[in-house]
Order: sequence, then structure tokens, then C-alpha cells
Amino acid sequence: MLGALGIHLGLGFADTVIVLVLGNLIGMLLFGCFVLLGQKTGATGMVLARAAFGRRGNYLPAAIQALLVIGWCAVNTWIILDLVMALFGTLGWVDPTAQNYGWKIGVATAIMAAQVAIAWFGYKAIAAFEKWTVPPTIIILAVMSAVAWFGMKINWSYAGPAGNILEGSERIAAMSAVMTAIGIGWGITWFTYAADYSRFVSTEVPKRKLYLASVLGQFIPVVWLGILGASLATNSGEIDPGKLIVQNFGVLALPVLLMVLHGPIATNILNIYTFSVATQALDITISRRKLNLFVGVFSLAAVVFFIFQEDFAAVLDAWLIGLVAWVAAWGGVMLVHYFWIEKRWPSDPARLFDAVGTKRLPGVNPAGIASLLIGIFATWLFMYGLVPAMQGPVAVALGGWDLSWLAGGLTSATAYALMGPRFHRKYLQVPGTVEAAPVADLPRVTDLPTTTAPVGL
Repeated sequence: MLGALGIHLGLGFADTVIVLVLGNLIGMLLFGCFVLLGQKTGATGMVLARAAFGRRGNYLPAAIQALLVIGWCAVNTWIILDLVMALFGTLGWVDPTAQNYGWKIGVATAIMAAQVAIAWFGYKAIAAFEKWTVPPTIIILAVMSAVAWFGMKINWSYAGPAGNILEGSERIAAMSAVMTAIGIGWGITWFTYAADYSRFVSTEVPKRKLYLASVLGQFIPVVWLGILGASLATNSGEIDPGKLIVQNFGVLALPVLLMVLHGPIATNILNIYTFSVATQALDITISRRKLNLFVGVFSLAAVVFFIFQEDFAAVLDAWLIGLVAWVAAWGGVMLVHYFWIEKRWPSDPARLFDAVGTKRLPGVNPAGIASLLIGIFATWLFMYGLVPAMQGPVAVALGGWDLSWLAGGLTSATAYALMGPRFHRKYLQVPGTVEAAPVADLPRVTDLPTTTAPVGL
């Protein structure tokens, strides 16, 4: 869908590939840094954020993350419903020309139930599911790619819609806008998830190995599938998944259907699990499994809402670009805190797991909160999405150039670099407190509430 979105929004094939490669390269290289933080501290992304935003101040980013995860569950499920119906039609199970609302809601319910069931059992079940289902998925994708690139008439020289090929400043503006959605925007959306899973990786695993495996494990498939989607879309300009895939792979309907159904499940079990640990970072004492059920119900409600939306491209673009405003600003603050401030003035990672009221963390870190809000505002100023509300005045003045991710990240990082050290140093040496055990000496446990012990350590 990412590659097809680039073609749908007016870019040529070469420009779409450039955006995919460059944007995801930048995003994934930074993503690897957050992976290393999880291994080092044993903390989830939202527990890590307590150092930058404060023990209670972190409720704001944790709440945002929890809400966005519900949205991701819904979007990932909704994206494939038209495709599933089209594949059902190819197999003769439904009328492909009908709206099939009942079927769509039924399929969405079945997918959501499977996702909740796997996430219910925690990290080990998630890891096992990925381990055994990804290899056959790769085989199907390889066959699809071979069929598309060697058996179909792909327009490799496609430069844009006939009679409306973008040039000069308009071309750069369009590339910058698509970069925010499918390049940088896609890559950085994983920042807030990274530590939730890398915290289970042994500290004996070399950092270089973990970093490369994580970065390449994200970069290669995103670029590969983005190029596949873009190449297929050059023939029709379609982004609708049903038309895009079924028109090209009708003879492979059944294996493609299995792969498609696997897609949202593989991604959303991560979303559901991350929702539960992000919610626990709010000091909510509800068990993780009950939270899984909660996110399943609300995500399904959001899917039903999306089913009745008609402009697929506009909704998807707005969703992806909207995420940038939050993640770019959050990532800027976190990178400065852990890769600059903590390097100059190291602190004990165990303090991240202290209870509310601890004197080793600020209750609210005004430097972190202010930097986050400043970064979000700067992101909006430089944003140029399809939806008018997401077209900031600076981007409009620049003729549609979208530099939102860069503006938000740099602004929040700069603000926190100026304000953050003062509040960090204040809590390094607190008289009368008992020093906590080093993180490396803590027993390794799994799936414990983040309010009582280092999750994953």
C-alpha cells in the first residue's frame, strides 16, 4: 500500500522508489537506536519516557501511544478488508460487485479475535507466531514478486499521470509530502514500539548484531513490498487493495488470501501487546489480558467506522502524516535524553521502575513536556497533507513542501537539549535515598506490570 500510495498521489515510479529508500533508510537507522535502549534497560518505550517527561508527566505520551495503537489495529485490519472480499469473489464465495458490509464486519471480527487470542498469551506466543508464519509468507511474496516483475507488463519508466507529469518545484513538493507519509513517516512510527520487544533480548547479544538485524529486518521488506506495490500501480494508478492485487494475481487468489490475512494479525498482535504495556505505564492496575480485550473491542468499533469511509487514499494519508506530528517530536526528546544527556550525566536505569512519588525522578519534567508540545506545533507548521487541517501555514507558503518530520524532530530535540540537562542533573543525587540494584543484577521476568518491576528483566 505504501508504494501504491506514492503512485496514486502523482509520483513517477523512480521518484516513489527514491522516497521509499531514502525515507525508510533514515527512519530505520534511528529506529535501531530505540531497539538498543530496550535491550540496555529492560524497559518498555513508555517506561523509558519517564526519565524525559517525569514520573507523572509521562502519562501524556503513554496515553497518546495507547490511543494511537487502537487506531493502528483498526487501520491495519481495515486496509485488507476490500482485498479479502475481492479474493473471496475470485474464489466464488461472494459477489465482488456488492458492498458486502456484513462480510467485511464478520471478517474483521474474526481477525480481531485471532489477534487478541495470540496477544493474550504474551511475548512468547507473539514470537512463536512470527517465527513459524513469516517464512511461508516470504515464499508467497517471492512468488508474487516473480510473477509481477517477470510475467506482467510493468511500466518501469512510468513518470506520472498522463498529461500531468510533475516537474521542478512541484515534483519536489510532491516527493516531500509523500516522504512524510510513506518514507520517514512510516519508519519513525516504530520508535515508540522498539523497546517493548528488544527488552527481551539478552544483554549478551552484541549491540551491533541486534542493531543490524532490527534495522535490516524493517528496511528490506518495507522497500521490497513498496517497490512491488508501486510497480503494480503503474498500470492503473490504483491504491484500492482489492483492485491492485486481484487484478494482477487472480490466479494466486488462495495463497495470496492466506498471506493477506496473516498481515494484520502479525502486525496487530504487536499493537495489542504494546497497548497493554503502554496503558500499564499510566499506573493503571488492570491486568494485561483484560487490556487486550479492551483494545480488541475498541479497535473493532473503529474498523466498522472505517468500513463506511469512501476515500481510501485520503484516510490513509491523513493517518500516516498525523502520526508524524507525535512521533517526530517524541523521538527528538528521547534521542537527546538517552544519547546525549545520559552520556554526559549517567543515571541508574532502575529508577525508571520507582513508584509514584520517587525522589529519583521528577513528578513532571517541564522541559520534556514543553519540548514535546513545541515539536508537535512545529511539525504541524511544516506539514502538507491531503486534508486541509493538516496543511500548515509554512508548508503552504513554501508551495507544498512538507518538512514536518524534520522540523518537529529538530525543534523538540533542540528545545530539550537546552532545557533538559538542568532538570536531569537535579535528580541524580538525592540525599537519603537507597541506591537501587544495577539493572544487570536484577532477575529476568516477563509480563509483569511496569509499576512493580522492570518488565523483561
